[in-house]
Amino acid sequence: MSRHAEICRETKETKIFVKVDLDGTGKASISTGIGFFDHMLDQIARHGLIDLTVQCEGDLEVDGHHSVEDVGIALGQAIGQALGDKKGIVRYGFSYVPLDEALSRTVIDFSGRPYLSWDVDFTAPMIGALDSQLPREFFLALSTNAKMTLHIDNLKGINAHHQCESVFKSFGRALRMAAAIDERSKNVIPSTKGTL
Repeated sequence: MSRHAEICRETKETKIFVKVDLDGTGKASISTGIGFFDHMLDQIARHGLIDLTVQCEGDLEVDGHHSVEDVGIALGQAIGQALGDKKGIVRYGFSYVPLDEALSRTVIDFSGRPYLSWDVDFTAPMIGALDSQLPREFFLALSTNAKMTLHIDNLKGINAHHQCESVFKSFGRALRMAAAIDERSKNVIPSTKGTL
């Protein structure tokens, strides 16, 4: 079963290409024009064991908002497309990831019902060139377009870089678990409804 997808998305604000292979090895080729955001997307690939390409040309002369949110839209669409009918997936995934003093938890349900619960209070307004308000916008766009229920909590942290990196790593690990194929029920959609 092939679980990969490509999304091209172009607006007056951004031009984006995203390619995802859910059964990859963690290879990433990322270029968004925002260095720290590139680093975070690389964390998703490496810890999610997905192969990920993201190319984004955005109106960074305005700010990073459109680029970050639109990458979330395109990545969410790609993940949703790659999952197909979701037959055989584990469906649920969770991960706690520490990074020094910071600790974050992510819980995913590929429920078909988009929802984001976000409890992250960054200790700085900027993390490198990334506005610390934008990770929430990224995950909101991603969860909406992948049709996943997503809970992200930063349980503790002092350094904003550590907080953010632990969030993205925990998301990658939870994604890996939820999207994995369950060998015991690989031809079954994991829902009593018969659809997700």
